[in-house]
Amino acid sequence: MFDSLLVANRGEIARRVIRTARRLGVRAIAVHSEADADLPFVTEADEAVCVGPANPAQSYRNVEAILAAARSTGAQAIHPGYGFLSENADFARTVEGAGLIWVGPGADAITAMGDKINARNLMAAAGVPVAPGTTEPAADLDAAVTAAAEIGYPVMVKAAAGGGGMGMGVAADEAALRTEYDKVRAFAERMFGDGSVLIERYFPRVRHVEVQILGLADGRVVALGERECSVQRRNQKLVEESPSPAVSEELRARFLAAAVRAGEAVNYRNAGTVECLLDPTTQEFFFLEMNTRLQVEHPVTEYVYGVDLVEEQLRVAAGLPPTFDPDALTPRGHAIELRINAEDPKRFLPGPGAITTWNEPSGTGVRVDSGYVAGNTVTPFYDSLLAKLIVSGATRAEAVERARAAVAQFEVVGPKCNLPFFAELLENPEFRSGDYDTGIVSRMR
Repeated sequence: MFDSLLVANRGEIARRVIRTARRLGVRAIAVHSEADADLPFVTEADEAVCVGPANPAQSYRNVEAILAAARSTGAQAIHPGYGFLSENADFARTVEGAGLIWVGPGADAITAMGDKINARNLMAAAGVPVAPGTTEPAADLDAAVTAAAEIGYPVMVKAAAGGGGMGMGVAADEAALRTEYDKVRAFAERMFGDGSVLIERYFPRVRHVEVQILGLADGRVVALGERECSVQRRNQKLVEESPSPAVSEELRARFLAAAVRAGEAVNYRNAGTVECLLDPTTQEFFFLEMNTRLQVEHPVTEYVYGVDLVEEQLRVAAGLPPTFDPDALTPRGHAIELRINAEDPKRFLPGPGAITTWNEPSGTGVRVDSGYVAGNTVTPFYDSLLAKLIVSGATRAEAVERARAAVAQFEVVGPKCNLPFFAELLENPEFRSGDYDTGIVSRMR
């Protein structure tokens, strides 16, 4: 194992990575913006370096500043967390070109899976099911209209370079397509610097199920079960659970086999996630995208499979074998994660502010991965995630009941907070039954 690790991220994920690094005896180095100087991840690191002002482009996405911090602190490796530079292939190449260890998949894999059209085509060639859709970008509106007519309405209009639920629109007919195409293309050019658009079949009732994969140092790719991610607002996840209540043993075997094929197709190393759409009626699933990084929702997999995924990431990057037997992975119990955000619980609009009270729940089967404490200020410069509440139980029913109790105990005063939404969700008959889909939040609102 290397001796020192720089964490090129902030908030709860930086704190999470630092915790595992220090447990392993690895010196943990934080980088932070001026706005984040007082956050827990900065004080808990062995060393911390300010890399710029609040604007992420001048701090957390500032490659030169991050590499300078690595050089000045003697860091041997860099963990990118999620978001920011985590799926930037050029950054991965630059890190390795500087003689540092990159804790993540190779730059070629990031590049291959970063373009959704290229990824779809690669997966189809590898025998992974893909939804009906274009195999190359719709060059203009006329091409999009022609493709949609062949695929059949409704269709999803999607930015080829997008991610995180951004850059997508649904068109029920040609008139809507003409509006959504221009909207998505303009958004993609502005946000991703690439206006390429693809057209896919849209499934009105669908579940979002993903598989955690890990590419080992010896070249094998293993799958650590699936996660259900169908509780979403604006195509962005709010709740994740494992195992999925919609997945049978037979379907799980097909999911995991397809995810392993996906990883093998790009010689994947380190942690990644193969995201799919599941038609609950036909039990068909289709490849959506691959996230070439650690996911926000990784803790539910850690509970169910008894592994520390950050530790496994570090071991792969160091060329070491896993701590577990890849041939004896068996899920045990159930885990649920709730994303506690600084946003109002009705419209989910951000509401930053100073935290005057912060009381976390505790008890059997309760874990909180937080980025803040009382006295900190939630600024408007970054994602609204405050903390992740993770609960586990022997059964899903037990996990749901523990989640209800934990939400009632969790107290955040100051910024807006979506805890009341989770209290409502955990009483919702549809969610409690496990028979829900990606439309559950809109039906609640």
